[in-house]
Amino acid sequence: MNAGKHYKANVLIIGGDITGKMLVPMVEKDGKYEIEYMGVRRELSSKSEVDDLTKQIANAGGYAHRFGPGEFEQLASEKTKLDSFFEHLIAERMRGWVEIAEQRLKGTGISCFLNPGNDDSHVVDEVIRRSDYVIMPEGEVVTLDSKHEMISTGYANITPWNCPRDVTEEELEKRLEDMAGKVKNTRRCVFNLHCPPFDTPLDLAPRLDENLKPVLAPGGGYEMAHVGSVSVRKVIEKYRPLLGLHGHIHESRGLLKLGNTLCINPGSEYLDGVLRGAIIDLDDGVKSYLLTEG
Repeated sequence: MNAGKHYKANVLIIGGDITGKMLVPMVEKDGKYEIEYMGVRRELSSKSEVDDLTKQIANAGGYAHRFGPGEFEQLASEKTKLDSFFEHLIAERMRGWVEIAEQRLKGTGISCFLNPGNDDSHVVDEVIRRSDYVIMPEGEVVTLDSKHEMISTGYANITPWNCPRDVTEEELEKRLEDMAGKVKNTRRCVFNLHCPPFDTPLDLAPRLDENLKPVLAPGGGYEMAHVGSVSVRKVIEKYRPLLGLHGHIHESRGLLKLGNTLCINPGSEYLDGVLRGAIIDLDDGVKSYLLTEG
Protein backbone atom coordinates (compact mmCIF):
# COMPACT_ATOMS: atom_id res chain seq x y z
CA MET A 1 0.00 0.00 0.00
CA ASN A 2 3.01 2.30 0.38
CA ALA A 3 4.52 1.37 -3.00
CA GLY A 4 2.43 3.89 -4.95
CA LYS A 5 3.72 6.83 -2.94
CA HIS A 6 7.25 5.43 -2.74
CA TYR A 7 7.59 5.10 -6.51
CA LYS A 8 5.52 8.24 -7.25
CA ALA A 9 3.00 6.24 -9.27
CA ASN A 10 -0.36 7.52 -10.47
CA VAL A 11 -1.98 4.09 -10.47
CA LEU A 12 -1.51 1.13 -8.12
CA ILE A 13 -2.63 -2.25 -9.48
CA ILE A 14 -2.73 -5.33 -7.25
CA GLY A 15 -3.37 -8.28 -9.50
CA GLY A 16 -4.49 -11.28 -7.48
CA ASP A 17 -3.52 -13.95 -4.95
CA ILE A 18 -4.35 -11.49 -2.20
CA THR A 19 -5.46 -13.93 0.52
CA GLY A 20 -3.70 -16.53 2.63
CA LYS A 21 -4.31 -20.25 2.27
CA MET A 22 -3.71 -21.60 5.78
CA LEU A 23 -5.65 -21.55 9.05
CA VAL A 24 -3.28 -22.17 11.96
CA PRO A 25 -5.16 -23.08 15.16
CA MET A 26 -3.64 -22.10 18.50
CA VAL A 27 -5.40 -24.40 20.97
CA GLU A 28 -5.45 -23.50 24.66
CA LYS A 29 -4.55 -26.29 27.07
CA ASP A 30 -3.70 -25.89 30.76
CA GLY A 31 -3.01 -22.19 30.35
CA LYS A 32 -0.72 -22.69 27.35
CA TYR A 33 -1.28 -22.78 23.60
CA GLU A 34 -0.46 -25.80 21.45
CA ILE A 35 0.26 -25.13 17.78
CA GLU A 36 1.58 -26.97 14.74
CA TYR A 37 3.07 -24.71 12.09
CA MET A 38 5.27 -25.59 9.10
CA GLY A 39 5.47 -29.18 10.32
CA VAL A 40 6.72 -28.22 13.80
CA ARG A 41 4.61 -28.75 16.92
CA ARG A 42 5.15 -26.13 19.61
CA GLU A 43 3.84 -25.16 23.03
CA LEU A 44 3.62 -21.44 23.80
CA SER A 45 3.51 -20.43 27.42
CA SER A 46 3.60 -16.61 27.34
CA LYS A 47 1.46 -13.93 25.69
CA SER A 48 4.51 -12.45 23.98
CA GLU A 49 5.30 -15.83 22.36
CA VAL A 50 1.73 -16.13 21.10
CA ASP A 51 1.69 -12.55 19.80
CA ASP A 52 5.07 -12.92 18.06
CA LEU A 53 4.13 -16.15 16.30
CA THR A 54 0.70 -14.78 15.34
CA LYS A 55 2.45 -11.86 13.63
CA GLN A 56 4.97 -14.17 11.94
CA ILE A 57 2.17 -16.33 10.54
CA ALA A 58 0.25 -13.26 9.34
CA ASN A 59 3.36 -11.90 7.60
CA ALA A 60 3.61 -15.20 5.71
CA GLY A 61 -0.05 -14.94 4.65
CA GLY A 62 -1.54 -17.37 7.19
CA TYR A 63 -4.37 -16.94 9.66
CA ALA A 64 -3.54 -17.82 13.26
CA HIS A 65 -6.51 -18.00 15.61
CA ARG A 66 -6.71 -18.75 19.32
CA PHE A 67 -9.21 -21.40 20.39
CA GLY A 68 -10.36 -22.37 23.85
CA PRO A 69 -10.25 -26.02 24.99
CA GLY A 70 -12.32 -28.18 22.64
CA GLU A 71 -13.39 -25.28 20.40
CA PHE A 72 -11.27 -26.17 17.38
CA GLU A 73 -12.11 -29.87 17.57
CA GLN A 74 -15.82 -29.01 17.56
CA LEU A 75 -15.40 -26.63 14.62
CA ALA A 76 -13.27 -29.07 12.62
CA SER A 77 -15.82 -31.87 13.04
CA GLU A 78 -18.04 -30.19 10.41
CA LYS A 79 -16.26 -29.15 7.22
CA THR A 80 -18.90 -26.58 6.25
CA LYS A 81 -18.53 -24.82 9.60
CA LEU A 82 -14.74 -24.86 9.35
CA ASP A 83 -14.84 -23.49 5.79
CA SER A 84 -17.26 -20.76 6.83
CA PHE A 85 -15.06 -19.76 9.77
CA PHE A 86 -11.98 -19.64 7.53
CA GLU A 87 -13.78 -17.41 5.03
CA HIS A 88 -14.80 -15.15 7.93
CA LEU A 89 -11.10 -14.70 8.80
CA ILE A 90 -10.26 -14.03 5.13
CA ALA A 91 -12.97 -11.36 4.83
CA GLU A 92 -11.95 -9.79 8.14
CA ARG A 93 -8.33 -9.38 7.05
CA MET A 94 -9.34 -8.08 3.64
CA ARG A 95 -11.45 -5.41 5.34
CA GLY A 96 -8.34 -4.41 7.26
CA TRP A 97 -6.27 -4.09 4.09
CA VAL A 98 -8.95 -2.04 2.34
CA GLU A 99 -9.09 0.29 5.34
CA ILE A 100 -5.31 0.70 5.24
CA ALA A 101 -5.50 1.55 1.53
CA GLU A 102 -8.19 4.13 2.20
CA GLN A 103 -6.24 5.71 5.05
CA ARG A 104 -2.90 5.86 3.27
CA LEU A 105 -3.94 6.66 -0.30
CA LYS A 106 -6.94 8.97 -0.06
CA GLY A 107 -5.94 12.46 -1.05
CA THR A 108 -2.76 11.31 -2.83
CA GLY A 109 -4.28 11.22 -6.31
CA ILE A 110 -3.22 7.58 -6.65
CA SER A 111 -5.89 5.26 -8.05
CA CYS A 112 -5.94 1.83 -6.41
CA PHE A 113 -7.21 -1.22 -8.29
CA LEU A 114 -7.44 -4.44 -6.27
CA ASN A 115 -8.40 -7.63 -8.11
CA PRO A 116 -8.63 -11.18 -6.73
CA GLY A 117 -6.75 -14.10 -8.28
CA ASN A 118 -7.95 -17.57 -9.16
CA ASP A 119 -7.34 -19.03 -5.70
CA ASP A 120 -8.93 -16.13 -3.77
CA SER A 121 -12.28 -16.84 -2.14
CA HIS A 122 -15.30 -15.00 -3.54
CA VAL A 123 -15.95 -13.54 -0.07
CA VAL A 124 -13.38 -10.82 -0.77
CA ASP A 125 -15.30 -9.43 -3.76
CA GLU A 126 -18.01 -7.71 -1.75
CA VAL A 127 -15.48 -6.46 0.82
CA ILE A 128 -13.54 -4.65 -1.92
CA ARG A 129 -16.66 -3.38 -3.70
CA ARG A 130 -17.91 -1.73 -0.50
CA SER A 131 -14.94 0.62 -0.50
CA ASP A 132 -15.52 4.16 -1.69
CA TYR A 133 -11.89 4.38 -2.78
CA VAL A 134 -10.41 1.00 -3.74
CA ILE A 135 -11.71 -0.21 -7.11
CA MET A 136 -12.54 -3.84 -7.88
CA PRO A 137 -12.07 -4.03 -11.69
CA GLU A 138 -12.98 -7.71 -12.23
CA GLY A 139 -14.86 -8.15 -15.51
CA GLU A 140 -14.98 -4.42 -16.23
CA VAL A 141 -13.44 -1.90 -18.61
CA VAL A 142 -12.00 0.85 -16.41
CA THR A 143 -10.21 4.11 -17.25
CA LEU A 144 -6.64 4.55 -16.03
CA ASP A 145 -6.13 8.02 -17.51
CA SER A 146 -7.14 10.06 -20.55
CA LYS A 147 -5.33 7.66 -22.92
CA HIS A 148 -5.54 4.20 -21.38
CA GLU A 149 -8.25 1.72 -20.44
CA MET A 150 -7.82 -1.57 -18.59
CA ILE A 151 -9.63 -4.89 -18.48
CA SER A 152 -9.09 -7.31 -15.60
CA THR A 153 -9.85 -10.85 -14.51
CA GLY A 154 -8.59 -13.16 -11.80
CA TYR A 155 -10.11 -16.22 -13.46
CA ALA A 156 -7.68 -18.81 -14.81
CA ASN A 157 -7.65 -22.11 -16.67
CA ILE A 158 -8.17 -25.25 -14.58
CA THR A 159 -5.41 -26.02 -12.05
CA PRO A 160 -4.80 -29.26 -10.11
CA TRP A 161 -6.19 -27.56 -6.99
CA ASN A 162 -9.64 -26.65 -8.39
CA CYS A 163 -9.44 -23.10 -7.09
CA PRO A 164 -12.52 -20.84 -6.68
CA ARG A 165 -11.94 -19.04 -9.99
CA ASP A 166 -10.64 -21.93 -12.09
CA VAL A 167 -12.70 -22.25 -15.28
CA THR A 168 -12.44 -24.01 -18.63
CA GLU A 169 -10.50 -22.35 -21.43
CA GLU A 170 -13.81 -21.87 -23.26
CA GLU A 171 -15.36 -19.94 -20.38
CA LEU A 172 -12.20 -17.92 -19.83
CA GLU A 173 -12.07 -16.93 -23.49
CA LYS A 174 -15.70 -15.81 -23.34
CA ARG A 175 -14.98 -13.63 -20.31
CA LEU A 176 -12.00 -12.07 -22.05
CA GLU A 177 -13.86 -11.49 -25.30
CA ASP A 178 -16.80 -9.88 -23.47
CA MET A 179 -14.44 -7.32 -21.94
CA ALA A 180 -12.19 -6.77 -24.95
CA GLY A 181 -15.21 -6.13 -27.16
CA LYS A 182 -16.11 -3.09 -25.02
CA VAL A 183 -12.68 -1.44 -25.18
CA LYS A 184 -12.50 1.72 -27.29
CA ASN A 185 -8.89 1.25 -28.41
CA THR A 186 -7.25 -2.07 -27.54
CA ARG A 187 -3.86 -0.86 -28.82
CA ARG A 188 -3.76 1.51 -25.82
CA CYS A 189 -5.37 -0.89 -23.39
CA VAL A 190 -3.85 -2.72 -20.42
CA PHE A 191 -4.89 -6.37 -20.15
CA ASN A 192 -4.64 -7.08 -16.41
CA LEU A 193 -5.08 -10.86 -16.63
CA HIS A 194 -4.00 -12.87 -13.60
CA CYS A 195 -3.11 -15.94 -15.68
CA PRO A 196 -0.13 -15.54 -18.04
CA PRO A 197 -0.24 -16.58 -21.71
CA PHE A 198 0.55 -20.23 -22.45
CA ASP A 199 3.96 -21.40 -23.71
CA THR A 200 5.95 -18.36 -22.60
CA PRO A 201 8.66 -17.76 -19.98
CA LEU A 202 5.92 -16.33 -17.74
CA ASP A 203 3.98 -19.57 -17.24
CA LEU A 204 6.64 -22.13 -16.28
CA ALA A 205 5.95 -24.09 -13.11
CA PRO A 206 7.22 -27.42 -11.71
CA ARG A 207 5.58 -30.42 -13.35
CA LEU A 208 3.45 -32.37 -10.84
CA ASP A 209 2.91 -36.11 -10.49
CA GLU A 210 -0.41 -37.83 -9.67
CA ASN A 211 0.11 -36.97 -5.98
CA LEU A 212 0.64 -33.26 -6.81
CA LYS A 213 4.32 -33.53 -5.94
CA PRO A 214 6.99 -31.81 -8.11
CA VAL A 215 8.75 -34.14 -10.55
CA LEU A 216 12.53 -34.19 -10.22
CA ALA A 217 14.57 -33.71 -13.39
CA PRO A 218 17.29 -36.29 -14.20
CA GLY A 219 20.08 -33.72 -13.87
CA GLY A 220 18.76 -32.18 -10.65
CA GLY A 221 16.15 -29.58 -9.90
CA TYR A 222 12.53 -29.86 -11.04
CA GLU A 223 11.02 -30.63 -14.42
CA MET A 224 9.17 -27.54 -15.63
CA ALA A 225 5.95 -27.30 -17.64
CA HIS A 226 3.97 -24.52 -19.31
CA VAL A 227 0.72 -24.09 -17.35
CA GLY A 228 -0.64 -20.73 -18.54
CA SER A 229 -3.78 -20.10 -20.54
CA VAL A 230 -4.25 -20.75 -24.24
CA SER A 231 -7.21 -18.34 -24.20
CA VAL A 232 -5.15 -15.52 -22.66
CA ARG A 233 -2.52 -15.92 -25.36
CA LYS A 234 -5.15 -16.10 -28.10
CA VAL A 235 -6.87 -12.89 -26.97
CA ILE A 236 -3.58 -11.00 -26.55
CA GLU A 237 -2.45 -11.99 -30.04
CA LYS A 238 -5.85 -11.05 -31.47
CA TYR A 239 -6.28 -7.61 -29.86
CA ARG A 240 -2.60 -6.65 -29.45
CA PRO A 241 -3.00 -4.53 -26.30
CA LEU A 242 -0.28 -2.16 -25.14
CA LEU A 243 0.51 -4.09 -21.99
CA GLY A 244 -0.25 -7.44 -20.35
CA LEU A 245 -0.03 -7.66 -16.56
CA HIS A 246 0.11 -11.21 -15.18
CA GLY A 247 0.87 -13.19 -12.02
CA HIS A 248 -0.42 -16.61 -10.97
CA ILE A 249 2.87 -18.47 -11.56
CA HIS A 250 4.91 -17.02 -8.72
CA GLU A 251 8.23 -18.54 -9.79
CA SER A 252 8.08 -17.22 -13.38
CA ARG A 253 9.19 -13.64 -12.87
CA GLY A 254 10.04 -11.99 -16.14
CA LEU A 255 8.81 -10.20 -19.24
CA LEU A 256 8.50 -10.76 -22.96
CA LYS A 257 7.08 -9.24 -26.12
CA LEU A 258 4.11 -11.19 -27.52
CA GLY A 259 3.74 -9.51 -30.88
CA ASN A 260 3.56 -5.81 -30.02
CA THR A 261 2.38 -6.46 -26.46
CA LEU A 262 4.76 -6.20 -23.51
CA CYS A 263 3.77 -8.92 -21.02
CA ILE A 264 5.08 -8.81 -17.45
CA ASN A 265 4.94 -11.23 -14.52
CA PRO A 266 6.66 -9.66 -11.47
CA GLY A 267 6.65 -12.99 -9.60
CA SER A 268 6.09 -13.41 -5.89
CA GLU A 269 8.13 -14.36 -2.82
CA TYR A 270 5.65 -13.41 -0.12
CA LEU A 271 6.70 -16.30 2.16
CA ASP A 272 10.12 -14.65 2.43
CA GLY A 273 8.65 -11.21 3.06
CA VAL A 274 9.84 -9.92 -0.33
CA LEU A 275 7.53 -7.61 -2.26
CA ARG A 276 7.95 -7.97 -6.00
CA GLY A 277 6.39 -5.60 -8.49
CA ALA A 278 6.82 -3.65 -11.70
CA ILE A 279 6.91 0.08 -12.46
CA ILE A 280 5.61 0.88 -15.93
CA ASP A 281 5.51 4.30 -17.57
CA LEU A 282 2.86 4.56 -20.30
CA ASP A 283 2.17 7.16 -22.94
CA ASP A 284 1.32 6.39 -26.56
CA GLY A 285 3.44 3.29 -25.96
CA VAL A 286 5.36 1.76 -23.09
CA LYS A 287 8.00 4.42 -22.35
CA SER A 288 9.86 2.40 -19.71
CA TYR A 289 9.51 -0.54 -17.34
CA LEU A 290 11.37 -1.87 -14.34
CA LEU A 291 10.93 -4.98 -12.22
CA THR A 292 11.28 -4.18 -8.52
CA GLU A 293 11.76 -6.06 -5.27
CA GLY A 294 12.28 -5.06 -1.67
